[in-house]
Amino acid sequence: MHLYLIQCPSHPTSCCSAAEIMSVLFFHTMRYKAQDPKNVNNDRFVLSKGHAAPILYAVWAEAGFLQEAELLNLRKIDSVLEGHPVPKQAFTDVATGSLGQGLGAACGMAYTGKYFDRASYRVYCLLGDGEVSEGSVWEAMAFAGFYKLDNLVAIFDINRLGQSDPAPLQHHVEIYQKRCEAFGWHAIIVDGHSVEELCKAFGQAKHQPTAIIAKTYKGRGISGIEDKENWHGKPLPKNMAEQVIQELEDKIQIKKKLSPALPEEDVPITSIKNVKMPSPPSYKVGEKMATRKAYGYALVKLGQASDRVIALDGDTKNSTFSELFKKDHPSRYIECYIAEQNMVSVAVGCACRDRTIAFASTFATFFTRAFDQIRMAAISESNINLCGSHCGVSIGEDGPSQMGLEDLCMFRAVPNSTVFYPSDAVATEKAVEIAANTKGICFIRTSRPENAVIYSSNEDFHIGQAKVVFKSKDDQVTVIGAGVTLHEALAAAEHLKKEKIFIRVIDPFTIKPLDRKTILENAKATKGRIVTVEDHYHEGGIGEAVSAAVVGEPGITVTRLAVNRVPRSGKPAELLKMFGIDKDAIVQAVKVAVSKSRNTE
Repeated sequence: MHLYLIQCPSHPTSCCSAAEIMSVLFFHTMRYKAQDPKNVNNDRFVLSKGHAAPILYAVWAEAGFLQEAELLNLRKIDSVLEGHPVPKQAFTDVATGSLGQGLGAACGMAYTGKYFDRASYRVYCLLGDGEVSEGSVWEAMAFAGFYKLDNLVAIFDINRLGQSDPAPLQHHVEIYQKRCEAFGWHAIIVDGHSVEELCKAFGQAKHQPTAIIAKTYKGRGISGIEDKENWHGKPLPKNMAEQVIQELEDKIQIKKKLSPALPEEDVPITSIKNVKMPSPPSYKVGEKMATRKAYGYALVKLGQASDRVIALDGDTKNSTFSELFKKDHPSRYIECYIAEQNMVSVAVGCACRDRTIAFASTFATFFTRAFDQIRMAAISESNINLCGSHCGVSIGEDGPSQMGLEDLCMFRAVPNSTVFYPSDAVATEKAVEIAANTKGICFIRTSRPENAVIYSSNEDFHIGQAKVVFKSKDDQVTVIGAGVTLHEALAAAEHLKKEKIFIRVIDPFTIKPLDRKTILENAKATKGRIVTVEDHYHEGGIGEAVSAAVVGEPGITVTRLAVNRVPRSGKPAELLKMFGIDKDAIVQAVKVAVSKSRNTE
């Protein structure tokens, strides 16, 4: 394995420090089927220090899953062996490379193994000492310690050197040990290049998670480079590589083929496909219900349909109403506390290998701090569902720090994402059901105010299919709103009707994908006039999504109403008025649009 690492063009020194660790893990400690890496009974491994991907590829070649010749295609465009691990590789569960996230995903896998699958598989996560500066690592450490994840082992590769400088603690392994112990872990210091010490350390079982603090040297075994700075990520010169390879070959005494131990086959068979609500929505048209509360009720119903539906929250369950799920299905609720980055990573880990349907919720605005985790979840091809409540200025008195005003923009930018923005309780329940059966990252945006139910229980909803909720043959403008602003648009329609001005109102249901066909058809039927109104900043929200959908279409004009500056505390109605997204603002925008068009004519 060392020989390939010396030749590889990517991070050879970071790989060499972990060579013995990986050898012991994959050929002494872990139990797995080498020809079936995704087998649900296998032990799990997460390479959090994703830049050391070549060592992961090397062990899978040694195990017989990869052809050794394929290793030489590392980083080539037609090879599956990318520069960092990705799930298109059968042996990779989660993408890594943005440092500090692997342990959170490993926590989700371990929690699932211990509390949901109740199976014997164990989870191992290899971290570099550089990434331990990330706060998300310690969020994960706290989570694992609190939930006593004794099926989880984190290995800290303390090789002293980061990318551009030594790591803060360098080789002070005793400080790492004390920190891990303070977070509720059993921590063992070992010589990371001693096979004997590693075998012994991995064999220790405690009723708490285990941290192996391995003192190693970057570039171990490479003469003139071992423990030297400025070699991070750099391939060895050809003449140097050939010399080092010869030195290592001379040290090989036994060329025996190693085989991993097989796992126990005790993971329950389950399916998370085609999970449907046990009954239609029970809301009555005109009934008042906040979509955030409807989300909680919908989760409860979905949980009754499948025991693989789980809910996570970040200490906001009495605001997001995930507490309703906890009350009904307590064993399937995970309290992640105020650690949103880790919550997303745990959800990703829980969803791995199709073990659960994970819904994680918090205020919409707090997902912004977990954007990197969400971005990496998309690269991981993860199927997780995120619900952001308390969106926009309509939350009222709590003020701008609590108002989700960037979330639509953020989630629209995530590849293969679906962005739901339900406008009543029925649509919310449908969104939850659809999200549970949709691949990729699903985001459901819910609101704090109570609004009237506008859809009957048998209304059919689909991704990318908008609803025309108010229309007549004399409509002059198409108004598009969602959530709170859809109800303001409906109020504006009733008001304008009295003045003999008729508008068409559209509920997009999903902002991504957007129903371009329905929007264009109705815009053309209303002389090309569109007004969008949203409880979100201008950038990246409904207005920009609609503008992008109709760009290039002749005769279409779009007027965008949105929050145009940092808001403040106040009553919801006052704030909607102040930022020009209430009924009166819509009425005014419609009149201006009609007047402009008439003047043009």
